[in-house]
Amino acid sequence: MKNYLYKWVEQYLFFPTFFQQLIGIAMFPLTIIYCFVNIFKRMSAKQKFFVGIPVVSIGNLIVGGSGKTPVVIKLAKSRTNVAVILRGYGRQSTGLKIVSQNGKIKCDLNTSGDEAMLIAQSLPKATVIVSEDRKQAISKAKDIGAKIIFLDDGFSKYDIEKFNILIRPKVEPTNLFCLPSGGYREPKIMYTTANMVIQDGVDFIRVVKFKQNGKEIEQLPHNIICLTAISKPDRLKEFLPKDTNIISYPDHYNFTQEDIQILQKDYENTIIVTTAKDLVKLKQFNIKDIILMDLSIEMNESVDFSDMNKYIKSISS
Repeated sequence: MKNYLYKWVEQYLFFPTFFQQLIGIAMFPLTIIYCFVNIFKRMSAKQKFFVGIPVVSIGNLIVGGSGKTPVVIKLAKSRTNVAVILRGYGRQSTGLKIVSQNGKIKCDLNTSGDEAMLIAQSLPKATVIVSEDRKQAISKAKDIGAKIIFLDDGFSKYDIEKFNILIRPKVEPTNLFCLPSGGYREPKIMYTTANMVIQDGVDFIRVVKFKQNGKEIEQLPHNIICLTAISKPDRLKEFLPKDTNIISYPDHYNFTQEDIQILQKDYENTIIVTTAKDLVKLKQFNIKDIILMDLSIEMNESVDFSDMNKYIKSISS
C-alpha cells in the first residue's frame, strides 16, 4: 500500500492523469502562496561571499533525483582539497557532522545519511560534511583545509554567492506547476538564472556496470528483482532486463531487517539487484550474492566547463 501511494504521488507530481490534474488545479492557490514565499526569500536574501574559496552548486528545479550526486562525484574527482556539502536527507542526526575528512570516514551511516556516505566512499581524498546550515558547513570546510566547495542540491540557498549548475531531467515533466500542484520547486523559467545548465541524456549519459561479490559480471541472472529506495525508480528500467520486478521504497528510506525477511520470503530463490546508494544501507543485512548497479556518468565532450573553471580560478587566486 505504501509503495502504491509513493508511486501515485510521483505520477501526480510529474506525469499526472486527468484526475490528478484536477487535484493539482484545486491545490493551485497553495502553489501561488508557495511561489510568493520563494520569491520573497530570494529577494530578501543577503548573499554571503566566502573569501578565497569557490563554491559550486549542483542543483535541480524538480523534487527528487535528476543526477545531482553522480555529477558532483564526477566533478569533484578531478579536483584536490575538495569538500562536498549536503543536507544529509534521511540521516538520524541533526546539526553539522563531518562524514569524511580527506577520505577518512568519521561517522556511521545513521549519522551521515545514504547520499553523504556514498559520496564519501566514492571520493577517497575528499571531505564530506552534512549540515542544515550550508554557510556554517562551508566555514568549517575552509577551516579544515578545503580549497573548493561543491554543494549537492544548493540552488535554493539564495544567501550564498556561488556558481550555479542546474541539471535538467532526461524526460521533462508534463506537469509544469510548482509544489504542491506539481513537482517543480521553482518555476521552470529559473533555468535561465543559472550559470550553467546540463541535461541528463544530452550533456551526460549514465553508464552502469553490474558487480557481484566485488567482481564485474557480464550478464545478469534470470532470477532477479531490483530493490531500491531512490526517487523515480522507473529510470532504472533501461539498465535492467525487460519485465524485471522493481520493488521501490520512498527516497532515502532506511531498510529494516523485517523488510528484507519479508522480501526474501515473497521472492524466494531470487537475487537482489540494487543501486550504490541503496547498497550502503543494505550491507548490514549480509544479503547473499547481492548485485550492485555501479552507476557512473560520462560527460559529452562538447560540454563547456570553461566558465566554471574561470570562476574557480578567480576566487582561488
